[in-house]
Amino acid sequence: MGEATLQTFRLIIEYDGSGFHGWQRQKKDRTVQETIEKALAIMTREKVTVIGSGRTDAGVHALGQVASFRTRSRLDAEVFVNGLNSLLPGDVVVSACNPMPDSFHARFDVTSKHYRYHILNRFMAPAIGRQFVWHIRKPLDTAAMSQAARMLIGTHDFKAFEGTGSPRDHTVRTVTDSTVKATGGGNLTYDIKANGFLRYMVRNIAGTLVEVGLGKLSVPDIQEILLSKDRSQAGATAPPHGLFLMDVAYD
Repeated sequence: MGEATLQTFRLIIEYDGSGFHGWQRQKKDRTVQETIEKALAIMTREKVTVIGSGRTDAGVHALGQVASFRTRSRLDAEVFVNGLNSLLPGDVVVSACNPMPDSFHARFDVTSKHYRYHILNRFMAPAIGRQFVWHIRKPLDTAAMSQAARMLIGTHDFKAFEGTGSPRDHTVRTVTDSTVKATGGGNLTYDIKANGFLRYMVRNIAGTLVEVGLGKLSVPDIQEILLSKDRSQAGATAPPHGLFLMDVAYD
């Protein structure tokens, strides 16, 4: 018999990032990528490389991370979903698996991503769900935060919101949605969609919006920060545990 042909699959993955050192495989630390690759190796008896739509940092969560892999295994998509979820730990779930054309690439074919940042704005700290929100005691001016967030919509150079030491050819990105909403009980969400993100960009924006909410920065300061291209002009980096990768879009 001839060698089996390669199949390409797309995974939709949900994970609690609390116990992971981010998405990307590392030599010593536990990562989401390596965890899935180990499960696939058991199923396919091959060394399988899983390609994510992008990295998430240590402590960051995902409801809709996308990844692709290629295998000579004859297993079908439904078997991969059931098999992977039986092998994976409880903090990672594969919610879907689909066969894809050989040309599909989870990273290079991305057209946009949607991130959501969760804030709990009340005096009392939470006991339940504290690993999924940034708790802020002092009252926030959500109207000012919302106004500031809208100023980021459009095509801008986001260098001022990029983590220092990040190697990028350019730092221009197009943001199609940037919205702060109060959802009751002191809960706030910040949603941002863009055609791409710089390292720590969402967390740096979230931290800056919180400084607007606390009155440390004004709404017009957002425009000045963008134009400065200077990371030191923006707010502090928000902690990772409030951040979720919600969705990744493709053509």
